[in-house]
Amino acid sequence: MARPAESVHAVIKAYDVRGVVGEQIDVDFVRDVGGAFARLVRDVENPADRVVIGHDMRDSSPELANAFADGVTAQGLDVVLIGLASTDQLYFASGLLDCPGAMFTASHNPAKYNGIKLCRSGAKPVGQDTGLATIAAEVIEGVPGFGDTTRGSARGGGEAGSVSEQDVLAEYADFVRGLVDLSSMKPMAVAVDAGNGMGGYTVPAVFAPLPLTVDPMYFELDGNFPNHEANPLDPKNLVDLQERVRTTGADIGLAFDGDADRCFVVDELGNPVSPSAVTALVAERELAKEPGATIIHNLITSRAVPELVTELGGTPVRTRVGHSFIKQQMAETGAIFGGEHSAHYYFRDFWGADSGMLAALHVLAALGEQDRPLSDLMKSYERYEASGEINSTVADAAERTAAVLAAFSGRTKSVDRLDGVTVNLGQGAWFNLRASNTEPLLRLNVEARTVEEVDALVAEILGVVRA
Repeated sequence: MARPAESVHAVIKAYDVRGVVGEQIDVDFVRDVGGAFARLVRDVENPADRVVIGHDMRDSSPELANAFADGVTAQGLDVVLIGLASTDQLYFASGLLDCPGAMFTASHNPAKYNGIKLCRSGAKPVGQDTGLATIAAEVIEGVPGFGDTTRGSARGGGEAGSVSEQDVLAEYADFVRGLVDLSSMKPMAVAVDAGNGMGGYTVPAVFAPLPLTVDPMYFELDGNFPNHEANPLDPKNLVDLQERVRTTGADIGLAFDGDADRCFVVDELGNPVSPSAVTALVAERELAKEPGATIIHNLITSRAVPELVTELGGTPVRTRVGHSFIKQQMAETGAIFGGEHSAHYYFRDFWGADSGMLAALHVLAALGEQDRPLSDLMKSYERYEASGEINSTVADAAERTAAVLAAFSGRTKSVDRLDGVTVNLGQGAWFNLRASNTEPLLRLNVEARTVEEVDALVAEILGVVRA
């Protein structure tokens, strides 16, 4: 059936499919998306003959995953259902089985939302320019029904695909452990906040053989998120973990988001470790394995990352914000690792996909092979102070950006426009101001050598932006 373009584009976004269940997304819509995705991946030079599907713990996820499977099989492709999974576990399955994949999750969004993260064989991302626009157009026009052969078919005569089930959790756990040298890890106490998300499913499987005493927080799978939002990027959702670490004397705290593809770290004092510092630590470890390798970082990651990479003989490559840009650069440069300020970490040996679990294992390995506490270990990776991302609602982002540039023109060393404007003020101070692609917002990130410098710059910039 044909669908209004406005409603389809509201759900099929730049990087994934996401919306409110029952209002924007239902089984009929998802079945159409499944059919369109099947047609997309079969009509290529190396056509797929099956699709792997996983889902998170949301109440709506199993039904929607099954509807998507119906759409895929109706187009003649087989389906492999892996059931409950983290997003990086789905990427693993896509790599293991060498087939396209679909993960049903709305990540850290509230319970009423659900969505789909799509990938091609080998966990290659599907974004607006690499398939989502084609899927949206076909859903709007109406996905041809079962047996249609107007665009070719993976099976002659319109034969429907089959559905099978495969549990890949143990293989996933073995694989990610195998990518990190854990041989020197000492016994440690680890508090883990799964936020009632998929970390509660994957952490026990991955950590079981390791010399770790795990203090589990909110491991019960519950898509209604009864304890707090499964979004550790928001400081209020780290409070419980910070308190647990302080009261129990844990060596480290880990917090996963809803689909467990991001991991946030808390040191033994209960203080958050910046994702930029984690990026620098993992980069150092990966460069030790492959000297001279390329490391990807986005443009609002701390300058400590490219500095350290260069000092270690690696090649830092700077990208725009957004996982599609990171993954594209990972593929084009052969980079061994990439990191973002949002705690997405990408690994070449994990098909270039992101895995919060792999980042967690690297931090645990680094902490567990020496005697310093985590707060001391991370000092060498935290060279600057940062504001974090600050959003301002504006009527005209371009006009406000121009006003800020004018206000700082006398102090500006250089400006680049890779993504918004990044203004270098010298002496380690810089800021990035970029417009949201979906909302009337300007996003500000500031970095400098001291907290006082950061606070002063933030106040001055926001005074112009919000004037």
